[in-house]
Amino acid sequence: MDRREPPRTEEGWYVLHDFRTVDWDAWRAAPDRERQRAIEEGIDYLAAHEAVADADAGGSATFSVLGHDADLLVLHLRPSMADLDTAERRFEGTAFADFTEQTDSYLSVTEVSGYMSQEYFEGEEVEDTGMARYIESRLKPDIPDMEHVSFYPMDKRRGPEDNWYDLPFDERADLMSGHGDIGRDYAGDVTQIITGSVGFDDHEWGVTLFADDPAQIKKLLYEMRFDPSSSRYAEFGRFRFGRRFPPEDLGALLAGEPVPTGEDTGHHHGDASAHGDNHHDESDHGGRSSDGDENESEQDIRAALADEDIYAGQPHGEDVHAMVLYSEADPAELADDVDGLRGNFEHYDTHVKTAVYTNPDGGNAAIVSIWDTASAAETAGGFLTDLPGVVSRADVGELEGEEAGFGTMGMFYTTKPEHREDFVAKFATIGDLLADMDGHHDTDLLVNRENENDMFIASQWRSREDAMEFFRSDAFADTVSWGQDVLADRPRHVFLS
Repeated sequence: MDRREPPRTEEGWYVLHDFRTVDWDAWRAAPDRERQRAIEEGIDYLAAHEAVADADAGGSATFSVLGHDADLLVLHLRPSMADLDTAERRFEGTAFADFTEQTDSYLSVTEVSGYMSQEYFEGEEVEDTGMARYIESRLKPDIPDMEHVSFYPMDKRRGPEDNWYDLPFDERADLMSGHGDIGRDYAGDVTQIITGSVGFDDHEWGVTLFADDPAQIKKLLYEMRFDPSSSRYAEFGRFRFGRRFPPEDLGALLAGEPVPTGEDTGHHHGDASAHGDNHHDESDHGGRSSDGDENESEQDIRAALADEDIYAGQPHGEDVHAMVLYSEADPAELADDVDGLRGNFEHYDTHVKTAVYTNPDGGNAAIVSIWDTASAAETAGGFLTDLPGVVSRADVGELEGEEAGFGTMGMFYTTKPEHREDFVAKFATIGDLLADMDGHHDTDLLVNRENENDMFIASQWRSREDAMEFFRSDAFADTVSWGQDVLADRPRHVFLS
């Protein structure tokens, strides 16, 4: 039999899944001062590693494991094996480690293979910039800010009847492509980190899945069971499932209290720049918070717009979400890169559109990506922030030395071609009005490079109430009434992710 062609691989960051069980008898018997010291040292260790204070790059996260033979999963991604070695031993130096035992672990490395892009491994420049960035994200992934995690190791079957390693390369590549098509249907709902472990651990690969809705992980894996790549050729190890919690909640977890406690603002800890250049903290979805007053204010805005027959989206998580960034790069060059990303985004059902908008009056171009779910918009943001010349997001930052409190409205209009110039003139009139309004920072009209009738208006306000004053004004009402004659469809106002 001829020797089969193995796919070439490239490796990225090294990964350690560290599973720990707590000695509950020893914990309950320990004096309060010892338990308090253990909690403090445990928090210091976990928080420092989530902030990647121990290395130049990477990521860490902590999960409470449900059932099985572990209570905790500490997940580390680091550029070198030495970094993982140090991280594991430093944990053993904490007082908290005295109350735990490592019941299992999994050592692996992120990888991409020739099944994904042959040209990448043949030393050619990958012309598809979206594919190039996707490969980079597979080698140096961010740990998704999602609540649940599922981890399992796996092998490819080498039985007498079904032997993966006896299949020709093209057949294996076709099977992997079909397998990937299933995963793409869950984009935005489930995010994966695939790692190789041949020579590092007992299995050949490790699969780590992240989701906010745990049922989506089950649905994805169930559907994949019927794909030949799994049904005929896959062998699985034990599955473990957990929930992420902030390091600061370690004491609450050990006390049997619900976690996260709600005292923390999110799963992100430390400096987001530790994950690489041009990555922004995207845990804030357009200035929204869990505060009841702000949610009520958001509903007031939606209601006010609805009264004027203006579509304002649905509450968070139920409708489209826009990710908007600005770039100093040349718009034509930027558009080439965006085209590559868009080609990959269009594989996902949750993608609505991605385009480059330019300001006729000069200034930075805007990259707008609209998705059906906030999590998909967040994932897209991770790619978009790597585009050349990105300087800021639409919903964060400072203007005129003052925090922008309400830069979260994205207003999209499609004009009838014969009325385009009328719309631009009307915007200039409204712009003069806005300039005199209290709390207004800045409003720009940007035009889609590929469709001059598709326009995007971005507004920054000091507060929601300042924005509401404009939405309630006679001038805004007159503009809405006038727009019914010049617009090709209903205007869409969305809250930016």
